[in-house]
Amino acid sequence: MSKENKIPQATTKRLPLYYRFIQNFANDGKTRISSKELSEAMKIDPATIRRDFSYFGTLGKKGYGYDVQNLLAFFSDTLNQAEATKVALIGVGNLGNAFLKYNFRKNHNTQIVVAFDSKAPLEGNIVSDIPVYHPDRLEEMYEKYGAELAILTVSSRSAQAMADRLAKMNAKGIMNFTPIRLTVPESMKVMNIDLSVELQALIYLIRNSEH
Repeated sequence: MSKENKIPQATTKRLPLYYRFIQNFANDGKTRISSKELSEAMKIDPATIRRDFSYFGTLGKKGYGYDVQNLLAFFSDTLNQAEATKVALIGVGNLGNAFLKYNFRKNHNTQIVVAFDSKAPLEGNIVSDIPVYHPDRLEEMYEKYGAELAILTVSSRSAQAMADRLAKMNAKGIMNFTPIRLTVPESMKVMNIDLSVELQALIYLIRNSEH
């Protein structure tokens, strides 16, 4: 089993957050931090941080804590921060437009390079400085712009068909914003983000904390 398969998804999702907060400590001139300091900054239990870090071996020393620059280098390497990741956006509705405007401006290693929408012309147009093409040109333009993964913000009825096309192109992964649970090959990674489910979970927590 690979290291990637051994690490829980919850831990995987926290890795970029660790990197961001460790960057903040470095920018503030800190040279070392404790799990308690990181816990207080991130509002995450110290035991969770220590458990997450334990998946990657010995990152700190008992009684010393963590060397900030060492952590910075480790998470930069782990998250491939030195290597740019090109992303394709599929579906330029309200959410898709928001992605194009934002385009990961705080993540210099991640960038939407091309988008696709059923209302776009075959020859393409420009939205927020990003070329947008009709999905009929998905295979051609996905490869031309060197995209590695896709953000899916299409309608539910189109989601699986788009995932099938991406799988045939050997796309590495999909960030799925549709409520459909996609069927893809094992070699393809999918992260499902259902905003309505997240909102319902938040409402549940709020209402149950009031009693």
